[in-house]
This record gives sequence, structure tokens and C-alpha cells, in this order.
Amino acid sequence: MEMEIISREIIKPSSPTPPHLKNFPLSFIDHITFRNYVPLLFFYDDTKVCDQTSKISHLKNSLSQILSIYYPFAGRFKDQVSIECNDQGVSFLVANIGTKLSTILQNPNQNLLNPLFPDELQWKTANWSESILAIQINCFACGRIVISVCACHKIIDASTAFNFVNDWAEINREKQKSKSILSILPYNALYAGGTIFPRATFPIFPEVEFVKHEAIVCKRFVFEASKIKLLKGMMVNSHSNPVKNPTRVEVVTALIYKCAVSALGLNFKTTSLRMAVDLRRRMVPPLLDKSVGNLVWFLFVINPELHDVVCKIREGLCEFCEIYPKKFGGKEKDLSFILECLKQVTTNSNAENQSLIIYASWCRFPMYEADFGWGKPIWVTTSACPARNAIVLMDTRDGDGIEALVNMEQNDMVIFQRHVELCQYASLNPSIIANDSN
Repeated sequence: MEMEIISREIIKPSSPTPPHLKNFPLSFIDHITFRNYVPLLFFYDDTKVCDQTSKISHLKNSLSQILSIYYPFAGRFKDQVSIECNDQGVSFLVANIGTKLSTILQNPNQNLLNPLFPDELQWKTANWSESILAIQINCFACGRIVISVCACHKIIDASTAFNFVNDWAEINREKQKSKSILSILPYNALYAGGTIFPRATFPIFPEVEFVKHEAIVCKRFVFEASKIKLLKGMMVNSHSNPVKNPTRVEVVTALIYKCAVSALGLNFKTTSLRMAVDLRRRMVPPLLDKSVGNLVWFLFVINPELHDVVCKIREGLCEFCEIYPKKFGGKEKDLSFILECLKQVTTNSNAENQSLIIYASWCRFPMYEADFGWGKPIWVTTSACPARNAIVLMDTRDGDGIEALVNMEQNDMVIFQRHVELCQYASLNPSIIANDSN
């Protein structure tokens, strides 16, 4: 795929960060989170004839505006526990792609997706002095645009990243109508993890290590709504252990777990799931959805039996919600409990556990709401993750299906992708349907 970087610049906030906000403290969760860049791709199938130069000019202007609200993203890490909000800005690249978007949409493999990210930053570790956010605007010969975002995980979790892109899109869309930024996003305070979960007097723990493997391959499996409905029916009507009202995520997770354990040659009794749980709506009272930072913690579903995966997830999540949100914040905040949690996570982070499946669901995040004025994206995805046995679930565009990105060592993936039940319910890397063939 022919590609040329035609411009590279730093976009700074439209207004300087006030002196009293120059130091941005990280939360006790942020300070142990790794600094790897989380990659996102937003594909737009705008069929209207439009000047790409004008689009890019609007994008730069609106990005500058939104950075005055998300001001820490334009700063630099001062150390492991704070950001210096010095308005140094974020990386902004523009690339010309000498082909049509359909080349990628017909066969969306990693070799075609990887060049769309800025400076190949996907999942790389950010240096302390590097840009917290990097963006690349990919302009295709057919006139379409793909926006890629690499966001440093130390301050930006998946929810934060999608909210940021949506707010950027809203400013870009409404600024074209000459509306004021304050009328578009009428808030001037950043609801940050450091305020919600202050690090207080805790010692500085080592960052959780992001263990990379060179031999990892990523495959995309799409579960259509009709197939998910069949999976739900199978669980509801199970004679051994029927499940009441299973969710999309539960049934897809259970199937992938079953197929993964088989492919990896593991035992159901000794294989665990590690799930990232968003704390925002589980806190008492619930946090604002747009709270910034890593507002997640980990649920370990220990050794679930084959037919008990959904029940174990539900039981574990129920217990999790009864304990962690209360002890992490609010009236029942327990500093000794938090300290022990930090010790456990950072102590065990470097240990390789081949009997652990790492799982995160981005379903129900507003990933398909980012309308920059050209319509909503036709596809949102991420890149291959070089972590062993890591699974990310994302919504399909219609909101009813699920796309699962599964990362495994190559030999394991060969067995996994051929599993009979997986093939019965999921399609391997189907084409993305656009408005036309351009």
C-alpha cells in the first residue's frame, strides 16, 4: 500500500492552561498503569465531494480547541505520579494513501492497518518526554478519510479515549456552523481520576509491565446478531446449567473461553480469566461517564468450569461491585485494602502465567458516535496486541453483533481459528460493507 507522510506538526491547545492547573496528579490506578499507546482507527465513508485540505484544516482547529479542555493530554509526564500541563501539544500527522479505501475494507488485515497509525506507535511504550497523544489523518485516493489515534494508557483508558474523540468530533462538526466551544461543550472542569482516586500517601509502586511477545498474531472474529441469538438460546435451554437472560458479551466470552482453552491445550479447572471492569457507573454515587483516567480494576474469574463460565463471571462481578467501588472511594474507603491491591497487582505483573486469558470488553462504549461532520464511522477497530492470549470485544456498527480481536501465538491460533464451534458462530475477518465500491 503506497503511503506518503505529507505533513507533521504539533497541535497545541487554543488557550493556555491556567497556572493553578499546571500540575495534574495521577490517581493510584494511573500511577501503576503502563505507558503503552492504545491504538484506535475510525473509518469514514463520506461519499460527498469535499476538499480534504479543508477537512484537515478544520480538524487541526477543533483539535486545538478540545485540547484546551483535555489539557493534560497536551502536557508531558513529569514523573510517574503527575503530568506537567505545559501545553507542548500533541503529534499530528497527515498521510496520503495512494489507493482506495476499499482495498482495506475488503481484506482488513494487519499488514494494511499498521501503516495507518502514527510512527508505528501502536502498543509501544511512551518515553516520559513524548507526546501523550498522537494522531494521523489518512487521506485515501478515493476521497475517504481514516483517523488513527494512539493514546498513552497511563492516563487514557478506552472510555476516556472514545469520549475524547467524540468531543473532538462534536467541536469539529459544530464549529463548521460557527458555534462557540462553550455552547458545544459547556464545562470547564476535568473530572479526573486523581481527584476521584487520589494517590494520597501511598508509596510509588512499579508500573505494571506490558509483556510483549514477538510471535503473537491477531485474528478478527465477527459474531453477527443472529448467531449471538442462537448462543443465548443454547445457554437458556441448557439442561446442565441454564442461564437466565445471558448478555451478548457473556455468551461470546464463554464460547471464546471454551475454544481458547481447547486450542491452548489447557485445563478448564486451572485456566482463569482476567477481566477489566469499568468503575465509573459502579461507584456510589456513580461517576460521570466522561471522568478521565484509568477508572478500571481487575476481576479474576478463577478456574471456571466449562458450563459455569457465565455464572462465575456474574458471581465474580457481583462480589467485585460489592467490595471494590466501596473500598476504593466514598464513605467506606479503605486505604489498607487499596494498598494491598496495589501490592498484589504490581508484584504479580511480571509473572508469566500461561493459564490466564486476558479479556476486555469495549462493548457499549460510544465508539460509533464520532461524527466530524461527514457522518458516523462505518468501522472502528484497534490493532494487533502483542500480549499472549489477550482478547478485546468491540461492538459491530449496528450495535447488535460483536467483533472479537484475539491475540495468540501463531501455533495456538492455527488450532483456535479452526475450532468447530467457533466456526459455527463466528466469521473470520469478513469484509466491511461500505456505501459503494470506492
